[in-house]
Amino acid sequence: QLQFMESGGGLVQPGGSLRLSCAASGVFFRFYAMAWYRQAPGKQRELVASVTSDGATTSYADYVKGRFTISRDNAKNMVFLQMNSLKPEDTAVYYCNAPTQVSGWGQGTQVSVST
Repeated sequence: QLQFMESGGGLVQPGGSLRLSCAASGVFFRFYAMAWYRQAPGKQRELVASVTSDGATTSYADYVKGRFTISRDNAKNMVFLQMNSLKPEDTAVYYCNAPTQVSGWGQGTQVSVST
């Protein structure tokens, strides 16, 4: 199975930007669709964005469309999430995983957007 390590989070002001990175371990990474999820305090984990195995097609939750961009580099076993125009409600721990995989969760990376 794939396992992941997220990085790139931090504390930013509303309207700011962050670029999250996800390093995947596993020989079959390039065959998996990938996704970013987030979980805010006291809330359920939710799907933010996903990308097909070849990186050709992306999809986004309505609340991030036009602000976030998911991408991947299969040669480096990495997935990225570029986040622009951040809002306080984007504050959460962000995780990456394969949508078809229910295990292998990393520690996530904290994104905090000040009010």
